[in-house]
Amino acid sequence: MFVQTEITPNPNSLKFIPGKVVSNGGSFEITKKDDVKNDLIRNILSINGVEGIFLNRDFISINKYDDVSWDEIKHIIISFINDYYSSGKEYVVNKDINESNEKLSEIEKKIVQILDEKIRPAVAKDGGDIKFKEFQDGIVKVQLQGSCSGCPSSTMTLKQGVQNLLCHYIPEVKEVVAI
Repeated sequence: MFVQTEITPNPNSLKFIPGKVVSNGGSFEITKKDDVKNDLIRNILSINGVEGIFLNRDFISINKYDDVSWDEIKHIIISFINDYYSSGKEYVVNKDINESNEKLSEIEKKIVQILDEKIRPAVAKDGGDIKFKEFQDGIVKVQLQGSCSGCPSSTMTLKQGVQNLLCHYIPEVKEVVAI
């Protein structure tokens, strides 16, 4: 198996692409190894310098601390991923975490639709995700995950990309903020 890596706009985040399904149940961000029982996730989070893991359908983004170089940990992460899939496992996560949109207002449903269709695919290319959290008084609150979390260019992306797009399609939206 050959695990590919891609750089992201965040210098402290690297995207690992195993060529296999990573998550059958949406995207997940994990920062504490005690929160999961999965061997791969626990092993990667045990590496000195790893800050967090983001899992999406076909990639894993790893965030590291500033004081650790990718040269020190990249080969260990690739080894863990190879070992995990070589043992016969088909995916890392197989949960269905369908987020319910039933309780959302019509405007919130439109916001989620635009995020899902126009923004999430672009953000996923950079190893991250964006999740809708709340809409109140013209302000959309979102959570940035994976490579987007802590990325130096995320503020610009949020304001010039996400905010402009949402304001264009939904006049009630005045501002987008990350929480």
